[in-house]
Order: sequence, then structure tokens, then C-alpha cells
Amino acid sequence: MREAAPKRPLSTPELVAMVATLSALNALAIDIMLPALPDIGRAFGLTNDNDRQLVVVAYIALFGVSQLVYGPLADAFGRRSVLISALGIYILGSVLCVVAPTFELFLAARALQGLGAGATRVIAVTVVRDLTEGRRMAQVMSMAMTIFMVVPIVAPSIGQLILFVAPWRWIFGGLLLYALAITAWSMWRLPETLRHENRTPFRPGAILAAYATVLSNRQMVGYMIATVFITAALFAYITAAEQIFVDVYDLGAAFPIAFGAIAISISIGTFLNSRIVVRHGMRRISHTMTLWFTAMGFVFTALTLTTGVSFLAFMVLLALTFSVIGLTSSNFNALAMEPMGRVAGSASAVFGAMTSAGGAALGALIARAFDGTVGPFALGLFLAGLATLGAVLWTERGRLTLKA
Repeated sequence: MREAAPKRPLSTPELVAMVATLSALNALAIDIMLPALPDIGRAFGLTNDNDRQLVVVAYIALFGVSQLVYGPLADAFGRRSVLISALGIYILGSVLCVVAPTFELFLAARALQGLGAGATRVIAVTVVRDLTEGRRMAQVMSMAMTIFMVVPIVAPSIGQLILFVAPWRWIFGGLLLYALAITAWSMWRLPETLRHENRTPFRPGAILAAYATVLSNRQMVGYMIATVFITAALFAYITAAEQIFVDVYDLGAAFPIAFGAIAISISIGTFLNSRIVVRHGMRRISHTMTLWFTAMGFVFTALTLTTGVSFLAFMVLLALTFSVIGLTSSNFNALAMEPMGRVAGSASAVFGAMTSAGGAALGALIARAFDGTVGPFALGLFLAGLATLGAVLWTERGRLTLKA
């Protein structure tokens, strides 16, 4: 039975808005509850402050791994039905987060949220790949990410405001309402963008063949690995941010303001990329910014090991370092997906799973090394930059595109 298509096709602004909103579902699930981590720890009687990080890690781990399943499902059965079904899983996880009586069950509910949210990343990228390609794809993704980056800026503040007037579980009630709204929008407006002739059977042989095609492409694999390390730096920051700003710099309830300021720097880079990528190209921008990220990581680490880093210096250095994430991630994503055409769903799944799970695992290691100072975090950023640069050099056979 054919699904009813929207009477009016998606315009570019609505496509950008929908991709941004789907992506924001994932960001909200992480960022809005960061101010509540101390309250969650107290509610469940956690004795090790670093155990609070599991609330983030449990979500991200399932968010990453689940994409390996959603990709083949989206290539076989279409984008729309898979997305709506997965949003149902996310809604169930949100309900359980509100009522979970123990920390173990709460972590399971967070994992269930991640399981459902995995489809939002796969479907968002795949739909854009279905409708655009090349530099145009990078531009659309950057425009969507520019809107999406408003979420990390305001989400912790929203979470803090909720905590001022209600218990921490109300935050997850807010996530539930958001998921219900985006599910309704997707059911009403999202068309099926997978052409019938491009559908692939959901059979082990076909799935393995699609994944083999993806993993045999040097450009896809190389930029996926590069994105893993960039993502690791970002996840390390998200996971350790509350401890750094509250425990090291004693910001208390002002933590969301500092967190939002860094998110603004990332958003500025993402917006700038959407304006210049068509003219200057994905390689030139991302390669140049990879060098910048690595250099700033070195400066950051050198200062932490010598003079130390005041709060003002930390904010400036982190903003200068993370501003380039918006100028690398969207371009790495587009470069990886560029040759994937007929297996876009599977390619998006592999890319999303590897970058999310790999980035989460490496980011968790960096965050777990927190020792009451910013030293391990700064060193982690530098090492992530070096690894990113190495992956780009391998992909491009030792060449960087730095000039027009």
C-alpha cells in the first residue's frame, strides 16, 4: 500500500528546517539535561561524580550503533516510515526517563532514547543526499546545522530554567513533547524521497554488499575516520563541560551561559561555511580548518602545562578551537557521502554509526580522564587534531587542498 504523499512538495527552506529540527532532537536529548546531572546523581545516590557521564554515554552509544540498522531499513522500506517508527521508540524512551525508579533503569531508558534518535541522523542526511549533491549538499547541511546550532546555545539554559521551577524529570517531559511535535510534522509533511528503482532488499546478503561498497571507498572511509576524531573532541567537551565549568571554574548556575557561548562559536563557523562553501569548495575549507584545529589544540595544551589557563583564557582558546568544527564537519560529511549515490542510506548509517559511537567512545575516554583540571581535556583536543589531520592526509594520499 502506497503512503499518501504531502500535497505540496518540500521547499528548500522547509527541507533545511526539517533537517535542523530532526538533528535538534538528538542535541536536545544531550544538552538540555546537562545542568541536571548533579541532581540526577543525588537522586540515584551516585558516589562517583564521573558516573554522571554515563547518562550521556548510554544515549550516544545506542544512537551510534542503531544507525547500522536504520540505513538498510531506509534503503529497503523508505525514509518516511522508518523515521516515524523510530520516533515512536524515542517517545517510549522519554516516557520511561520520566518514571524510571533506579539508575540502571534510567540508563536503559536513555539508551532507548538513543536507539530511536539514531534514525533522525540517518534519515536527515539521506533525505538531503536524495534531493541534492556535491557542494549544494554541503550548503544545505551547513544551513541546517546553522539553525540546529541554536539548540546547544539555548538548551542548557532551558534545562536550568526548568530546574528553577520543577524537578529534573520535567526536563524529560519536555523532550517527550518535542518528539511528539516533530513526529506529527514528519507524518504531515515529509515525502518519501527514495525512488522505487533504488530500493534494495532487506536481506543479509544485500546489506553486506551495500556495506562492502561503502567501506571499499577510500574517500568515504577516510573522511569518516577524520570525523570520528573531530566528533570525539566535541563529545569530550559535552560530557565533561558541567564538571569543567562548575568544578574547575565554579560557575554554578551560570554554567549554561558559558556552554552557550562556546556553542555560538561553533554556530558561527557553521553559518560561515554555508556562505563560502560553494565558492571555495569543501576540501579547501576543511583542510585549512583541520590545520587550524590542530594548531589551537597544541597552544591549548602548551598553556595548560606551563602558565595554566584562567577562565577567560579557557573560553577564548576553546572558542577559537571549536569555531572550526562548523567548517569541517559538514564538509567532511558531504565529501564522504559524495560518491555514495545508490547506497546513500547504508552509507549514512555507517558514517553516522562510526562517527557517533567512535566519537562517543574516544570522547568518553578523554572526559573520563578529568582530574580536577583542564589538562587532560586540552591534551585530548590536540591528539584529536593530529589524528584528524592524519586521516585527511591518508584519504588525499598526502595532499592538502589549501589554495583555490
